[in-house]
Amino acid sequence: MDHVTGLERFSLNSATTKHWPLPELVAGCVEAGVGLVGLWRENLDALGPDRTAALVRDAGLRVTSLCRGGFFTSPDWFDDNRRAIDEAATLGAPELVLVSGGLPPGSRDLDGAREQIAAAIGTLVPHALAAGVRLAIEPLHPMFASDRCAVSTLGQALDLAERYPVAAVGVVVDTYHVWWDPDVWRQIARAGERIACFQLADWITPLPAGVLLGRGLPGEGCVELGRFAAAVDAAGYTGPVEVEVFHEAVWNRPGREVLADAVRGYRAALGASVH
Repeated sequence: MDHVTGLERFSLNSATTKHWPLPELVAGCVEAGVGLVGLWRENLDALGPDRTAALVRDAGLRVTSLCRGGFFTSPDWFDDNRRAIDEAATLGAPELVLVSGGLPPGSRDLDGAREQIAAAIGTLVPHALAAGVRLAIEPLHPMFASDRCAVSTLGQALDLAERYPVAAVGVVVDTYHVWWDPDVWRQIARAGERIACFQLADWITPLPAGVLLGRGLPGEGCVELGRFAAAVDAAGYTGPVEVEVFHEAVWNRPGREVLADAVRGYRAALGASVH
């Protein structure tokens, strides 16, 4: 299927088609020749992990990542993250994407928050290794440092990940979050086999009021997506390329239409950079 369409590495992250029910998303991917999907934990609410896994598996699809674990500066982080690891294992998702959390309530200690995140990840490593799921630290744009993620650069994510075995902890390269960083190319080369997930979204301006929802489909913004694809390939990454977009206008369109545009943008933006 994927060899015919040339989409052997393309993965539709379900966040891009937020309002598309999972059974319809699965059917739409099969129809479009897409064999890979990235899921969010909210996708499991209707059917539960086991039945969701069966739905995806029976359609011939493979889950590339589950999002999200993390928020390690919240009081209830431990039990929730163990559940997330177990859910990823049930789905056959090799990576659990971590949005690590921002400053604890009332704190201004950003360095301390990062140390708290590092220690929490270390606590989860044995469970992740036993489950066969890698914890994938995603750096978020610095504008989210206070409330969503104190890990703002790929370099910071690698500093945390490298404390632990590569089989247990990796990093996410999300173009939307790291495109601005002048050191990102050196850090991608440094990351090598630590790259657990590669996600595409464009940066569009003017930004909407909800900045988190300011992502564009590949090719709609100003990011050198082809350069990123070439860089992660040169670092040795051969895994899936997820298109993950948060935008109300995209969410309000029919899922099949968004999927078609995501595929079109993926091909146009990356060209020969992804094989």
